[in-house]
Amino acid sequence: MKLIIRLLLNAIIVFALAHVLSGVYVNSYVTAIIVAVVISILNLIVKPILVIFTLPITIVTLGLFLLVINAIIILLADNLIAGFSVSSIWTAILFSLLLSFLQSIVQSTLKEDKK
Repeated sequence: MKLIIRLLLNAIIVFALAHVLSGVYVNSYVTAIIVAVVISILNLIVKPILVIFTLPITIVTLGLFLLVINAIIILLADNLIAGFSVSSIWTAILFSLLLSFLQSIVQSTLKEDKK
């Protein structure tokens, strides 16, 4: 149940960011849910592999290259989902930053409610 609530909240965040950012397009609410699921799966499977392969450049840039890895994950989701598009790598970086920030706010409020 907790996983479904997180995915739905992430879908709402994705849909809201698509309306705020001009370079991000989400077709519908269902597409936003699919985007949230696909990004979660890509973060679970692909991101650790990319982090390991790019570990030297991540160390040299003091972790800033992880922003590029997050943008690559967003662009992979763009290629996999028909109703979701991101215009550029810079838009993907901004989208991933805002998505991470808003997800952390939502997760912290969910944890506070359970206390």
